[in-house]
Amino acid sequence: MYSDQKMEAEMGLLLRAGVVVACTLMLAGGVLYMLRYGGERESFAIFHGEPASIESVRGIWREVRAGSARGIIQLSVLIMIATPVMRVAFAVYGFARQRHWLFTAVSLTVLGLLAFGLLEHA
Repeated sequence: MYSDQKMEAEMGLLLRAGVVVACTLMLAGGVLYMLRYGGERESFAIFHGEPASIESVRGIWREVRAGSARGIIQLSVLIMIATPVMRVAFAVYGFARQRHWLFTAVSLTVLGLLAFGLLEHA
């Protein structure tokens, strides 16, 4: 049987992996950004928002493939956001595997609300 301890260990591994990947990408993107733009003087008199190219997942992926430091940083943010969502998705799987139907239903409800909230702003 799929024990609670095994589920917790796997869930912890998932969370650690997500955070490590996101932090590694953030560091790599930050170093790359500083290498490319660290010597430039920044003007704070005029606010410049993020470029439109990194406002969507497709645009972020395109920027990452092009080697853009901003794209890499933005991808790390997406991974950091996706990590707890994946935890909830894993909880659905784990509880269903244990045949804990009430917890499965609650986890599915939470996952649905998260998906609705994320897709509503996409």
